[in-house]
Formats: sequence, C-alpha cells, structure tokens
Amino acid sequence: MMRTLFLQAPSFDGFDGGAGSRYQARREVRSFWYPTWLAQPAALVEGSKLIDAPPHGLKLAAVAATAGDFDLVVAHTSAPSFASDIKAIESMKSVNPGRKAGFIGAKVAVDPAGSLSASRAIDFVAGNEFDFTIKEVAEGREWSKIAGLSYRNAEGSIVHNEARTILENMDALPFVTPVYKRDLKIENYFIGYLKHPYISLYTGRGCKSRCTFCLWPQTVGGHRYRTRSVGHVVEEIAWAMKAFPQVKEFFFDDDTFTDDLPRAQAETLKVMRDNGLRLLLVGYESGNQQILYNIKKGMRIEFARRFTKDCHDLGITIHGTFILGLPGETRETIEETIRFATEINPHTIQVSLAAPYPGTYLYKQALEKGWLDGVNAELVDAHGVQIAPLHYPHLSHTEIFDAVETFYKRFYFRSGKIASIVGEMVKSPEMMKRRLREGVEFFHFLRERRGTVH
Repeated sequence: MMRTLFLQAPSFDGFDGGAGSRYQARREVRSFWYPTWLAQPAALVEGSKLIDAPPHGLKLAAVAATAGDFDLVVAHTSAPSFASDIKAIESMKSVNPGRKAGFIGAKVAVDPAGSLSASRAIDFVAGNEFDFTIKEVAEGREWSKIAGLSYRNAEGSIVHNEARTILENMDALPFVTPVYKRDLKIENYFIGYLKHPYISLYTGRGCKSRCTFCLWPQTVGGHRYRTRSVGHVVEEIAWAMKAFPQVKEFFFDDDTFTDDLPRAQAETLKVMRDNGLRLLLVGYESGNQQILYNIKKGMRIEFARRFTKDCHDLGITIHGTFILGLPGETRETIEETIRFATEINPHTIQVSLAAPYPGTYLYKQALEKGWLDGVNAELVDAHGVQIAPLHYPHLSHTEIFDAVETFYKRFYFRSGKIASIVGEMVKSPEMMKRRLREGVEFFHFLRERRGTVH
C-alpha cells in the first residue's frame, strides 16, 4: 500500500466545501459537514490519513509539512474550490515532485480531461463511485488497468479508462466512523439545526428523483438508491456510540431516505419518531408548483403542507431548505415562496441561490438558454460567499441575490418565531450560548453579502 493522504485542502476562511457539502460555500451561520466522501476511500486504504483542513483551521503550510510523509495525495475538489485546490497540490508537489496526486469529486468526475489539463501537477482523477478506484491506485496497481481512472501517462498524454461499474453491495464498504475517530476532531463540525457534537454518515447512495439542480445523483452517486443493510448500519451506530460518548445525535445524510420504503417503513413518521427521530431535513425548494415542475422535483405543494403539519403534530423538528433563482422564478414566485415558508413554519430554514454545477441538467439548460454568463459562473465570490449565477430576462442577478436577505428577515423576524427561539434559549444555557453566537455570525454574514459583487 502506498502511504496515502486524503485531503480537503484549505480554501476560503470558513468555507464549507468539504466532501459532504452539497452546496460548497460559506454559510450564513458557520457550519462544517463531515468529509464522508473522503473518509470512505480512506477507510479502504490501510495506513492512510485524512486531513480536513477548513474545520480544523489548518493553513497550507501546515498541511504541506504533514504531506511530506506520504507518497500519494488524494484531494477532494469542487467547482468553487477547484482553483485553490490546484494551488495546494502544486505546492505539495513542488516539495516532492515524485509524489503522485489526484482529485476526486463531482467537478472532476464530469470533466476529467478539462480537470487534468488545468495543471500538470494533477496526475489522475477518478470518476463516479471512486472508492475502489482509489484503493487500487493506493495498492500500486497499473493505472491502465484501473476502471474509473483518467490519468496523464508517461508521455504526458491524457488517458481515460473504462467507467467503473456501479457498486451494488453497499455493505462492502467499511465504516467511516473509525476514520473520524482516528483523524478528526468531531467538536469542530457544526450544523445550525443539529445538536452539537453530531456525527453524519450515509446509509445508502443514489436518488431516483431527477431534480435538475441536484449535484450528487447526476455526477457521482447515480439515480438508483442502493442501501446498506439495516444490520450493517446498526452495527456502525453501536460502534460509534461507544467510540464517541459525547455525541448528541446521529444524522443520516443520504440524498433520500424514503426511496426504499420497506426499509424505512410505510408508517415512517410515527415509527421513526417513537424510535428516536428528532429532526428531518426537508428540501421544499419553492412554494410555487410550476417551478417544482420545471426542476422535475416531483412534489405537490399540498403534500408538502400536509407532511409538514404531520411532523408538527408528532413533535418532529423540520429544517427546511429553499432555493431562489430556479427556472421560472419571478418577483411574484419569490414572494409566494416566502409566504409559503412562513405559513408551514419549519423550525429553521436555509435559503440558497440556484447553483448550476457542471454535470447537472440545470447547468446544460442555463448555457443553452443564456441564463448563465461567464462573469457569474464561479458560483462563489472571492470570499467563498455564494453569488446568484443565474439571471432571466425579467429577473436580474441582483434581484435574486437580494431576495435571500429579504427571505431570512421575513421568516425569522416574526414575533412567533422570535418567541420560539427565545424559549429555546431560556430552557438551555448551552442553547443560549449557541444561538447568540449564531446570531452574531448571521448578522455579520448579511453585512458581508451587501458588499458582494453580484
């Protein structure tokens, strides 16, 4: 086995771009997802090490010094962080030119040739389902015989091997939590709607839905939901509960959890509530039915209302996510979505800007229809803050961008919502400390957005 370093490189300060974040950008409240897409191949490679630089506050110099002990560096990259990730790899190879380095992630999976051409420091990139591809690289196998690998050969030419067959037996993957225990400080991972400290992991991959904007199913995960067996998941949770006695809750971060209904049970909500379910992350996206049709969401507004009411009645907390700037968006539909969010009243919300990631249908559609121009195609600004990359003849970048702040203020600055948050804080000194910190971060984020060029 080659001595292998798995890396999430330093980038923007506070940048949540790790190999677990669907929207790689700085957040309105500081947050970090676990680097699960890196931890999975790291668990397959004996003697490896995982460095997740952003949440651990590590700068490039410190990472480069650690990298001296390794023959192979495998870095996760994304469209917003690609340029800075290249600089990190170039820095490491300048110290040791003989070291091999490669990228994984959606960015390189959909454009292997373009990614390899971006820098001579990149020796290889891996396509979808890259876990065993990377394992075989670390084993020292001949690159020409590794499925799913694109690489630069000895003559400097770019070679693309056959695609790797989709993984059917998810139980063939080892647990990721032992890698977390070995290499990460879990207290450095925050998500506003999850108890702290938390742990997230996947119980399956893929999603049958065809939402045009969604990154993972269209690039690295596929559209068929393949799950770990119940016993395999239970065994990992049992191990992790002993290894991390300080953890307050576990979060299953699958693209979807109910595609496999027999596994999740038909009477899902009450059964799961009775067995410890506290919170659901629900992608409402929009309060306008036509926009949901446009993005192939496959959800009816009335069903969303009824589902949310059922959760409220059962005492299940909802963190609702919404996206502004999707195809069909107008000033009127933005107002409709804000009204919808305040009506159904999830406990907390996240409002994102429509992001046409390369490899998604939305990206292809935006190019064809002229909704995306070069000035705004980077998805984030120079500080890692999400910009509004899409515009329409009737709706500008600026209007979409500014609507995010309006949405947050209209949702949170209501007497009922303020009373709910204050009530949480009064009941728990820990929650009071946390919400005050998040409040400061939130207002700082809004001030910074106002200075963003969009």
